[in-house]
Amino acid sequence: MNRRRPTLLAALTLTATTALTLSACGSDDDPSKSEDKIAGADTGDTSSASPDPSSSSTAAAGRPEVELPSDLKLTFEGAETGDPVKDAVLADNAERMRAVDAAIAGTDPEGKALGFYNTGKALEAAVSWVGQFEKANATVTGQVRYFERKVELRDKTSAVLTFCADESKGFSKDKKTGKVAKTPVTKNSYVQYNTRLDKNAEGVWQTSQIISTRGAAQCQP
Repeated sequence: MNRRRPTLLAALTLTATTALTLSACGSDDDPSKSEDKIAGADTGDTSSASPDPSSSSTAAAGRPEVELPSDLKLTFEGAETGDPVKDAVLADNAERMRAVDAAIAGTDPEGKALGFYNTGKALEAAVSWVGQFEKANATVTGQVRYFERKVELRDKTSAVLTFCADESKGFSKDKKTGKVAKTPVTKNSYVQYNTRLDKNAEGVWQTSQIISTRGAAQCQP
């Protein structure tokens, strides 16, 4: 099925300074062949159990609704810390990860949520990552679990969030044939993320910088 490239994604891809490659096993394989098989492992420059975020955290005026296909499930552990600011950071980060997958899967074809929850280098990285799946005519399926989510508040409008992803049950899928590229579980099925989030004028904690380390020892089962 041919679909016109979303305006936001097209414009940002053209302005991105660097085309990022997939990080699986240190290779630049495309998503249809790579063990880096689930969305969200996009990387950008950096200087540094709840199934989904609660509806109340995403129901604020102006926030785009992020929907995922029925064959893709993301689980975010440790959504409540007891600190409302940290909880807001965790909620917006979860929506950010879901937004990337929604853009890849085509449930957010205009990339509205992608631009809402990302800014700066992280936005460039996310757009590049989505573009690589689009180029390979691939989407995502399965399950991904996010855990060990730890927030450090730097000041009133900036925070650092580190977390792990278990992608052992997440895979890429060929859009045309529907074939799922299942791969064996290895240490590279686990990814550590180090991100920076900045609170914008509307009160949204946008991811501004992100780096992922596949096979990180801290995230192994």
